[in-house]
Amino acid sequence: MKVLFAVSEAKPFIASGGLGDVAGSLPQALRKRMIGCRVVMPLYSGIKQEYREQMKFLTNIVVPVAWRRQYCGVFELRKDGVIYYFLDNEYYFKRDSIYGHYDDAERFAFLSRAILEIIPVIDFKPDIIHCNDWQTALVPYYYSTMYATAPGYENIKTVFTIHNIQYQGKYGMELVKEVVGANPDTAHILEYDGCVNLMKGAIETANKVTTVSPTYANEILDPWYSHGLDPILAQRAWKLQGILNGIGYDMYNPETDKDIWAHFNAEKPENKKVNKAELQKYFDLPQDEDAPIVAMVSRLVGHKGFDLVKAVLEEFINTTNAQVVVLGSGEWQYESFFSYLAEKYPDRVGLKLGFFADLANKIYAGSDIFLMPSKSEPCGLSQMIALRYGSIPIVRETGGLKDSIQDSGAGEGNGFTFASYNAHDMLHAMNRAVEGFKDKEGWAILVKRAMECDLSWSRSASEYIRMYKEILGG
Repeated sequence: MKVLFAVSEAKPFIASGGLGDVAGSLPQALRKRMIGCRVVMPLYSGIKQEYREQMKFLTNIVVPVAWRRQYCGVFELRKDGVIYYFLDNEYYFKRDSIYGHYDDAERFAFLSRAILEIIPVIDFKPDIIHCNDWQTALVPYYYSTMYATAPGYENIKTVFTIHNIQYQGKYGMELVKEVVGANPDTAHILEYDGCVNLMKGAIETANKVTTVSPTYANEILDPWYSHGLDPILAQRAWKLQGILNGIGYDMYNPETDKDIWAHFNAEKPENKKVNKAELQKYFDLPQDEDAPIVAMVSRLVGHKGFDLVKAVLEEFINTTNAQVVVLGSGEWQYESFFSYLAEKYPDRVGLKLGFFADLANKIYAGSDIFLMPSKSEPCGLSQMIALRYGSIPIVRETGGLKDSIQDSGAGEGNGFTFASYNAHDMLHAMNRAVEGFKDKEGWAILVKRAMECDLSWSRSASEYIRMYKEILGG
């Protein structure tokens, strides 16, 4: 089985979010199961020179973008058992950032068309092209309307994964002719609600549509979550499937992590106390082993649940002995709120505005409890990383949070959950966690159970392989 994984970003080369994590881990996990998976992505100017020096130039081709004819250089790099193809066009990809440019629609129309155009020249005809988010959403459309019957392109299947349905690639209808270059007879596939909607076109034309967790696959059929696409998804619910993302267990490993103060594992967790003491020292908090550290590592924005946190966190501080540690940046109102708390309660609240990957790992390793009360969360990686480092998650039951964290109230779960998007329901879960922390023997059992959870890409890859075989009829 041959899979071409089409993305707009991938770790370790360049990434802005969860898609980069997925593209950096899932292809490797598939390769380990003897799936011929290769990755194709843009050659951004932001990719480090050390990787550029490892690339091999294969060829260059001309890619049609509506009425334009654009240069595309094709480079190859082999890393960790995976072959990566980098598509070069400095006009489109020599930019200071990956996204957010006036011509993003044209840039990623070029990428989508180039992904199909390179197939004859890379000596790799895939059985499946696996596309991700709106940036590669035109690939299924182009394939089904322009390439499916062309020599050398027969019998290729397409998969489209929605990582976040909020970002759909919506543009004015003039793009149909000026950028997409769509056949007038098939332009209706891309049209939705009076505009071009690239994600809608992929949902219509892909053989399979997946999301990054089973619960999110159900949620996006609901108007509250779907950002307007629920009628389209409901019509094609038969091809919709949710597969929970994983995390890289080599990347996030408390036994080997160079960023944390002391190594530990599920069988020998003693050094987690060392990390806790050092974390308290870092944030100038009292080194009190009996005070649970509640951590948040996140973008400080509303949909991550910080309106709930803002409503009750001061009450939580005043009624428990917990310490609070926050790492992140975002909306002014939340940055100001945490700055106020850190100033008012310097012995209870530690704050670092911004994002620093090494400090994030230190917080996962040193905290006791990890709070993630998102309004919506397609998958979420932070709660999985927290489990890996023995920090017990408190989450709202939504998307991948619901699929990865089960409440420990009955004695079998790996965290604490609440269902309603309600500040006092969250506060109740937080208080339950603090009470649970007081039972040292029971808490040790919970931490061990959390660290032993299998949320690796190994598990996720097996589900993707089953899905690939299903659409290939195997």
